[in-house]
Amino acid sequence: MNRLRAYLLRLMHTGPQRGDVPGWVLVTVMTAGLVAALYTIADDQLRALLTSALNKVS
Repeated sequence: MNRLRAYLLRLMHTGPQRGDVPGWVLVTVMTAGLVAALYTIADDQLRALLTSALNKVS
């Protein structure tokens, strides 16, 4: 119970931490862009690789 009380007191004095929202948005958008670019470049190769792997399993 003392830990909870200490945490709540610290939270009241420091306020909530918001984090770096624009940074996370940038990382998400860049990741989506890289995935889209990779998919457009290597679509046929990825499809062949997946088909080959699935045929070997069954």
